[in-house]
Amino acid sequence: MDVLRFPIGLFEHEGDISRQQLDGWFADIESAPARLRAAVSDLSAEQLDTPYRPDGWTVRQVVHHIADSHMNAYMRYKLALTEETPTIRPYYEERWAELSDGRTGPVELSLALLDALHSRWLLLLRSLSREQLERAFIHPESGNTIRLNWNAGNYAWHGNHHIAHITRLRERMGWTMI
Repeated sequence: MDVLRFPIGLFEHEGDISRQQLDGWFADIESAPARLRAAVSDLSAEQLDTPYRPDGWTVRQVVHHIADSHMNAYMRYKLALTEETPTIRPYYEERWAELSDGRTGPVELSLALLDALHSRWLLLLRSLSREQLERAFIHPESGNTIRLNWNAGNYAWHGNHHIAHITRLRERMGWTMI
């Protein structure tokens, strides 16, 4: 496995999901905006425009990607909670990252968005019953039926995965964190 591409490995979980696992995943989702903010604090424009790996996105694009992805995830939760196993609409994340807001936009915009989004998302997540967390959506590209409880783990991993891209780049480049 490419350690630069998947610094914390891939998300894997099979079987039942305990309340303890959910609480841990919710805590990761809750803390992700502050950890991301810390990971990019004091970086210069040049550093923000440095790819985290060869042929990878820049740090700036990663920050904006997390906001794009987590907005989509939140909407997928809302769809699954209000419709019967909806088929969600995928998006081309690599194309979104190349749009001007992803390539050149101030990271503070996505950091502020993530603060608000994650607060709202956690309000929803923590209110859900066990039955609601078993609701699901269908991803049309894979054909997989994705349960909301499993998806919480996937998005906890997603935030951790991209924050690790940035913190590991900082370590490799000797860019100390405050």
